[in-house]
Amino acid sequence: MRHVAFAISFAVAICVAGSALAEKRLFIIANDSGGYGVDRCLASGAACGAAVATAYCKSRDFAQAASFRKVDRDDITGAVPTGNSQTCRGGACDEFVAIECTR
Repeated sequence: MRHVAFAISFAVAICVAGSALAEKRLFIIANDSGGYGVDRCLASGAACGAAVATAYCKSRDFAQAASFRKVDRDDITGAVPTGNSQTCRGGACDEFVAIECTR
């Protein structure tokens, strides 16, 4: 009887550990360059954005960035205000980037 209980406990522990390792989360952030040029790397999905995306994930206690890409405003309808002074300056509106992080 103890062997059956141990086997069940072991199977549950493996399932829980496996799901924790596979955890993913998608962050949508403003693509604000701050003058460093990393915005072009992130928005285009270029290799130079990998380090920035991974650093962002690590700052959120994730291991690495699985992917990153530019997000169209239409993809996040209702979540991003349009036409106000915070998102549009001088006729140019902020762009957004999606970064998928994994543990």
